[in-house]
Amino acid sequence: MRLLPAILMLAVAAPVVAQDKAPAKSHKDAMVAEVEASWAKPPVDEAAAVSRGTVTVKGERIAYTATAGTLTIRDNDAKPTASLFYTAYTKDGGGNRPVTFFYNGGPGSPTIWLHMGSFAPVRVNTTTPDYVHPAPYSFGPNPESLIDKTDMVFIDAIGAGWSRPLGDKTGKDFWGVDQDADAFARAITRYLDKNSRWTSPKFLFGESYGTLRSGAVAALLEDRGVSLSGIVLFSTIMNYGVRQPGYDQNYMVLFPGYAATAWYHQRLANRPADLASFLVEVRGFVSGAYAAALAKGDTISPGEAQAVAKQMAAYTGLSEAFILRANLRIDLGHFQTELLRDRRVSTGRLDSRYLLTVADANADSPIDDPASTAITGAYIANFMEYATRTLGYKTDMPYKLSARESGFEWDWRHRAPGSNGPQLAPNTAVDLAHMMRTNPYVKVLFMNGYYDMATPFYGAEFDANHMQLDESRRRNISFKYYEAGHMIYLNPQALTQMHQDLAAWYDAAR
Repeated sequence: MRLLPAILMLAVAAPVVAQDKAPAKSHKDAMVAEVEASWAKPPVDEAAAVSRGTVTVKGERIAYTATAGTLTIRDNDAKPTASLFYTAYTKDGGGNRPVTFFYNGGPGSPTIWLHMGSFAPVRVNTTTPDYVHPAPYSFGPNPESLIDKTDMVFIDAIGAGWSRPLGDKTGKDFWGVDQDADAFARAITRYLDKNSRWTSPKFLFGESYGTLRSGAVAALLEDRGVSLSGIVLFSTIMNYGVRQPGYDQNYMVLFPGYAATAWYHQRLANRPADLASFLVEVRGFVSGAYAAALAKGDTISPGEAQAVAKQMAAYTGLSEAFILRANLRIDLGHFQTELLRDRRVSTGRLDSRYLLTVADANADSPIDDPASTAITGAYIANFMEYATRTLGYKTDMPYKLSARESGFEWDWRHRAPGSNGPQLAPNTAVDLAHMMRTNPYVKVLFMNGYYDMATPFYGAEFDANHMQLDESRRRNISFKYYEAGHMIYLNPQALTQMHQDLAAWYDAAR
């Protein structure tokens, strides 16, 4: 009978012996665990760093609160799906004033460009069209800030900046026309919830692809009970359908920009004194003789082709022979390299005033865009310093300048309101028109640079003029033009004029 307690004691001790003999973690396992524990992840619980500042705008000293943080968006079951980084500027003691949501485009771009260059209380000082001198940079208070008219919220797209998917979601869940629009609509709604701004006048401000986004976001917000007071479409591209090969519309869209570029670079034989008046004449040619010639395709007569080519040459500074060899259809890359080929330079795409010295003077397209590379270093350096030191936002995550990394593939399908099937090449001017028919009060402002060849001003006009709106709605649309490129705010004179135009527009739109 004495054997039983001994057996029981052995049974109890056995697991301890087994644990003592368990193999220690390998060095590899330990390193994996250490990396996992130190992995910088986006916060599910919303982060916020709050600071305060002042800026003087038009003689008024304005105190404001800056909040750099994250907005957690959720699906319809309240599951967190993504964390979006934002920076908000609100006027102290401003009451229930307008709030404007800003975003850049890409698709896949963060909003560092609008944030650091346009209407925030601080900005990088630039003089165009020049390469920004390396550090130390000129950065400081922005006397053209819109904080005098509206609170501002700058939001980064998912996969760019410090915005990231959460949980089992990946970038692919948000990288598409409709997926992206839904995420921004949810982020805007979350900001309104979080900050009790539902009754504030609400505005959207999108640049480049952000204008296409705005059409879709505006329609979604209206459907979800968020009625907008106004939308600013800045360097507009709402319709990608016209850019498909085989369609002549894109050649027409580009042509007035070619004429403006030739005017700027002094390549016209009889250069008019006034650019705006000159472009009125060019528009008439494009919608008349040029459109008719392109519509005839291969059936155009040699005589008509010759006459149209002669007029095109007079407006662009290109030779008639070059234009005829291109069948009256001048690709952007060919124009950029041909206009100033004798000077061995090509013009910019984002801003055709910028010039790039080429290694091969026979090249048929530029190898880079000088308007982009000229400012990148200044914007990145100043934002990183400002975000951490002044705004006080701390994170170990890298700030991504683009979501366009390995695996990035944008879903271009778009289901517009009331459509029976998806558009394969999106045109959210359809969404914007639908929203404007629903909301008779919303104002829309198109802001355009004459030298923007990435999103030409004539394309914005074409889209706006084909929204099939009645006269009462058309009166809510206005256009402003500037002697600048895609990023109009790079030109300090244009920035001053834009503030004046926007101040008057906000007053009228409220």
